[in-house]
Amino acid sequence: MFSKKMQEALNDQIHHEMESAYIYLSMAAYFASENYPGFAHWMKMQFDEEMIHTFKFYDYIHSRGAKVSLQAIGQPAVDFDSPLAAFETSLGHEQKITADIHKLYALAMEENDYPSLSFLQWFIDEQVEEEEHVGGVVEDIKRVSNSDQGLLMLDRELGQRLPPSPEEE
Repeated sequence: MFSKKMQEALNDQIHHEMESAYIYLSMAAYFASENYPGFAHWMKMQFDEEMIHTFKFYDYIHSRGAKVSLQAIGQPAVDFDSPLAAFETSLGHEQKITADIHKLYALAMEENDYPSLSFLQWFIDEQVEEEEHVGGVVEDIKRVSNSDQGLLMLDRELGQRLPPSPEEE
């Protein structure tokens, strides 16, 4: 078992991961309503990934003999000025999650909680990938921002995203 402070911080992270999932689901709905099925698909895949992350924390807390305590999730934004604005929001959110994971890791170090350090390392690596992927989409949208055809091609490309393999998650 870990300290009460660590348990609370891990429960807070469940909240952050659930919030992320909810934000991505809202973005998927926005893109579907704007007739960007590929962007909507990409965001749904992000939703699925965030739910996997949520359950990693959920299972980890239980594996250490502690209690999961769920928190309320606020309503996410439902409209965005453009596909670029939505993906920039996504990138900013991923950067926030990265900072949250780093704070958790620092707390685990402070408390000499070696099992949590090991557990959290996966998330540190994952966040590097998340920021790289979302940042790449932001850059791609910027490149084609003045071209409806380019945006359509990018929408189709992102619609080809496959779910992560079990080994990746």
